Amino acid sequence: MKYEGGQYDVIVVGAGHAGVEAGLAAARMGAKTLMLTLNLDAVAYMPCNPSVGGPAKGIVVREIDALGGEMARNIDKTHIQMRMLNTGKGPAVRALRAQADKYLYQHEMKKTIEETENLLLRQGMVERLIVEDGVCKGVITNTGAEYAAKAVVITTGTYLRGKIIIGDLSYESGPNNMQPSVQLSYHLKELGFDLVRFKTGTPPRVNGSTIDYSQTEIQPGDDTPRAFSYETTKYITDQLPCWLTYTGEETHQIINNNLSRSPMYSGMIEGTGPRYCPSIEDKIVRFNDKPRHQIFLEPEGRNTSEVYVQGLSTSLPEDVQLEILRSVPGLQNARMMRPGYAIEYDAMVPTQLWPTLETKKVPGLFTAGQINGTSGYEEAAGQGIMAGINAARKAQGKDGVILDRSEAYIGVLIDDLVTKGTNEPYRLLTSRAEYRLLLRHDNADLRLTETGFNIGLIKQDRYDRFLKKKEQIEVEKARLEKINIKPSEEVKKILEEAGSSPIQDGIKATMLLKRPELTYNHIAKIVDRPDTEISEDVAEQVEIQVKYEGYIEKQLQQVERSKKMENKKIPEDLDYFAINSLATEAKQKLAQVRPLSVGQASRVSGVNPADISILLVYLEQGRLAKIQ
Repeated sequence: MKYEGGQYDVIVVGAGHAGVEAGLAAARMGAKTLMLTLNLDAVAYMPCNPSVGGPAKGIVVREIDALGGEMARNIDKTHIQMRMLNTGKGPAVRALRAQADKYLYQHEMKKTIEETENLLLRQGMVERLIVEDGVCKGVITNTGAEYAAKAVVITTGTYLRGKIIIGDLSYESGPNNMQPSVQLSYHLKELGFDLVRFKTGTPPRVNGSTIDYSQTEIQPGDDTPRAFSYETTKYITDQLPCWLTYTGEETHQIINNNLSRSPMYSGMIEGTGPRYCPSIEDKIVRFNDKPRHQIFLEPEGRNTSEVYVQGLSTSLPEDVQLEILRSVPGLQNARMMRPGYAIEYDAMVPTQLWPTLETKKVPGLFTAGQINGTSGYEEAAGQGIMAGINAARKAQGKDGVILDRSEAYIGVLIDDLVTKGTNEPYRLLTSRAEYRLLLRHDNADLRLTETGFNIGLIKQDRYDRFLKKKEQIEVEKARLEKINIKPSEEVKKILEEAGSSPIQDGIKATMLLKRPELTYNHIAKIVDRPDTEISEDVAEQVEIQVKYEGYIEKQLQQVERSKKMENKKIPEDLDYFAINSLATEAKQKLAQVRPLSVGQASRVSGVNPADISILLVYLEQGRLAKIQ
């Protein structure tokens, strides 16, 4: 029995971290949007660790905020602890990380969705897509409801043919025993999409009241108020600590004695797991020279006793998990509330996507999040906002938005996926970004607010504040450039206290600020105050831009050189097999990825510099032929 569910501009399938950003972005851009999810009680659910941010990932959260997304605002309202990581290192690797109250995070995100104009949240299982003349025109649910749309975004996470594995037990399920999505996976195969089988896992949860914290090390949040969102003005100050403990020889012996019962080593698990987030049994095998491994005890919220045992991800049988827990200092008497498990699921081969996250095979269909082969809430949310933006623009008859690798970690993430693909669940790392000195935690707003405003996700008042900040940074840099600091007793004293050598002659304030041991605050004590009050974030930008000017300039020059290649466009329908001199592997890989520019072509695996030279000559000859 079928019935018409209505006509929408955009339909989002799934309401995890990718789905909520996609739905909110599309609706806020004026698109009539429907968000369908398997379970209304699992909106923005955190099936793995209850945290947001960290190296590279924290910068993605800031980028989502600069574009007008929701993750940063939501975690600022609902965290139980926040810390800035890598503070002893340079600004390119600093990152904010927050422990979430996972239940409050869900509640607040669902509330935001429910209150958003143009956005309807409904419970429903999508089993098929409506595809007419090769174009996606809507979805069909298991109840027979048909919803029409101009664009559809699939954000099914780990639910596609999900299978939970604990020891020799396995059963079809989504995360945390939720309903899986099975028929949609088969339908995507019917449409001709290549799917792969991936795996991820989660550790056991224990009752916090049964932990002996005296045997662990306290990990408090920062005393300094912190926030992910540039809009946050109210800060949570009553933070909860996390705790650190370690595995030991007894733990490792238990695991080694039970490897034959591990699904990972018995062949029961078929999917490829994430290299950078291995299970505890994988760690013991791969790093058998290490006497111990870190275990972080992370509260899951203010109103629950559940504690997440980070670092102990496992799919070993439940009795072995309990034995392992009892071998860890502080957990000898801990009561396990939920066992850890592995989950296998289907994922899309991401080279089947354009950089807008629209599928090449079926126009009007977009995918975002773990279905594209990534791991992590932040990677999912970053894809989600871009898929939502581009789905809305597709529905509105506008061109897609693509972030460059030099503009955002989100740009690096999506370019890596659609250009190189991934053989395992992809995780963002700072080392993946060649322009990481430009892609910092502190400057996400300077990089992306303009884009967010132009597409309609940043409101005028926020944009005006942003422009004022930009102007203040430039005015203050110019002011310091003009100030000449002369030797004096006062200057000598300030420099001595900072551990800096005295000056013998006059020196520009900006040159003095370049000294590693000096900060903007040191210079502010020496020179006259500016005409207008300088906020902390403006002072931070002045300091970083002055101090790292040479390095930043070098990276900007690299960006300019690479843009020449990015601006050399390749026709979508170019026949690579007609280019005789190209290597066979290059022809095959380029025909599969169908890069939109020579720059993107140069990053395709299996394509070497000689192939790029041949491609450039071929494209130039084609242009000359057209001119003649």
